[in-house]
Amino acid sequence: MLFRRSKLRVAAATAIAAVAALGLGACSAGDSGGAALDPDADLTKQSLVVGIWSDYYPEDLAERFEAKTGIPMTIVNHATNEEIVAKIMASGDSGIDVAFMSGQYAQALGEQGVLQELDKSFIPNEANLYPEAKELAYDPGNKVSLPYAWGTTGLCYRSDLIDFTPDSWNDLLNPKPELEGKTTMLATERWMTLPAQKLLGFSANSTSADELAQVRAQLEKTKPTLLAFDDTTFYQKLITGEAVLTEAWDGWCNYGVAEDPNIKFVIPKEGSDLWTDTMTVLKSSKNKEAAMTFLNFILEPDVHSWVVENILYNVPNRAANELVDPQMAVDFPSLAITPAELSEQEGLIDVGDFSTEYSRLVTEIQAG
Repeated sequence: MLFRRSKLRVAAATAIAAVAALGLGACSAGDSGGAALDPDADLTKQSLVVGIWSDYYPEDLAERFEAKTGIPMTIVNHATNEEIVAKIMASGDSGIDVAFMSGQYAQALGEQGVLQELDKSFIPNEANLYPEAKELAYDPGNKVSLPYAWGTTGLCYRSDLIDFTPDSWNDLLNPKPELEGKTTMLATERWMTLPAQKLLGFSANSTSADELAQVRAQLEKTKPTLLAFDDTTFYQKLITGEAVLTEAWDGWCNYGVAEDPNIKFVIPKEGSDLWTDTMTVLKSSKNKEAAMTFLNFILEPDVHSWVVENILYNVPNRAANELVDPQMAVDFPSLAITPAELSEQEGLIDVGDFSTEYSRLVTEIQAG
């Protein structure tokens, strides 16, 4: 099976907080629509620049899109959410027409008026999305974004190297003595705090200083038991047996499953998050009709199904999933997680100025 390791889903809170400090406060999501789009525009006279994570799309995506629409397209890669936000905010016109970013980033930029309100007349393939994918917490109704991939965070573990089936964040945060030094947690802000928030009964979007203090206390207790904070190589540690229990994004856990079927994934009983990677159109784009057409193209079943087949992430596209070989959900059980089950998890949203508190906590925990 061909699959590519996806981009690092970094969501450093400081980058979101910085959006509000860039002199765009007078804008709002309500005025992000701009001039009406021309339904009769000659799309062959437009061109596109698409900013997307490396290895997160088919190598021939630009060629396929131009062959179908006549619209020339250039792809520029970014490694993190911070990088694409920096490109967008560096000047009034970044030259980027379509930007892929995680949901809470789309929320923050949308609220600052940086994103174009979507013209759904250009995007009939939105009908391919599951109903749950049209009511996401960061952008209800998909006003300024469309979901590209979605999933959750849980426990990724070696079922043959531990003598119980983990089902709680407590198994990671307060591990049995024999697991100490053999566990890892994600290093990125909102995901490092997630396990403790859920174990303590708090929202993953908490803006309570008291709750964050309790999260800090738990993480300080947990840190000495960890092998590492690790966003990118934890599944390799599971493969070698250096780690036996890790916090993981579902798709990244699948990279381990592909190498060793003893690696399993479970959503803890206290619940978890619903993360989403999105597609947005910049308000500064001079090629908005072409940009909307591109979003519609991605939602074509034979295009969108590539993500499942090659990245091993779930997509919120019913028609695309119907094209995927059912054996994949057998080989990679997290691909069988249903939209209803994902929707039971808490959607991550931008927490505004409080983002800096998450950044401070995580920096100090890692440095301490």
